[in-house]
Parts: sequence; structure tokens; C-alpha cells
Amino acid sequence: QVQLVESGGGLVQAGGSLRLSCVASGSIFRLYTMAWYRQAPGRQRELVADITTISSTNYADSVKGRFAISRDNAESTVYLQMNSLKPEDTAVYLCNARSGPYNYWGQGTQVTVSS
Repeated sequence: QVQLVESGGGLVQAGGSLRLSCVASGSIFRLYTMAWYRQAPGRQRELVADITTISSTNYADSVKGRFAISRDNAESTVYLQMNSLKPEDTAVYLCNARSGPYNYWGQGTQVTVSS
């Protein structure tokens, strides 16, 4: 069992930056691929970025060049640095941990970008 707690969301103006954090507990963090998803009202949940156990990264086309995912295995934490934010980035951002058949979600943190 893995518990995930996100933080760092908030209200920011377009063009601004935020850094999201997700702290994991309850299992061996380094064995999990970690990911950030987002869900806006009336829209499907979408993958924003993920980072594997060997720190290979993958990004949605909509955030490439603006967002950066990283992980600190010693701190059991995954980060999402978000720069040049746009109003369309407004959503609840959720942390995900997956390994084989195991898949865990955090509660999410709200990011709101004003124009």
C-alpha cells in the first residue's frame, strides 16, 4: 500500500510558475514509476508527465518545454515544476504511483491559472 500526499497548488497568473510536490509513504518509492495527471471540470483525466524508476521522463505535448518532472528517491518525493502557466493548465493535479499490478492515487491539488 502506498499513500500519496500532494502539495504546492494554488492560484497564479498566466505566465507564472508553481512547483508541485508529492510525498509517498508505505512502500519502496524507488520501485515505482511516478506520474502527474490532471483533471479539469468536464474533461477526462490526462497524463501530464511521468518518470520511471531509472528517471526516464515522458510529457504530454501540451506541456513539453514548460513543465519538468523529477524525483528524489531519498525523500520519497516526486516534483512537477510548472513554468509559463496558461489558463488551460487549470485543473486538479493528481499524483500517481504504479508498479506491475499496483496503482495508487493521491487526493489531488488544485491549480488555477488566471488570465
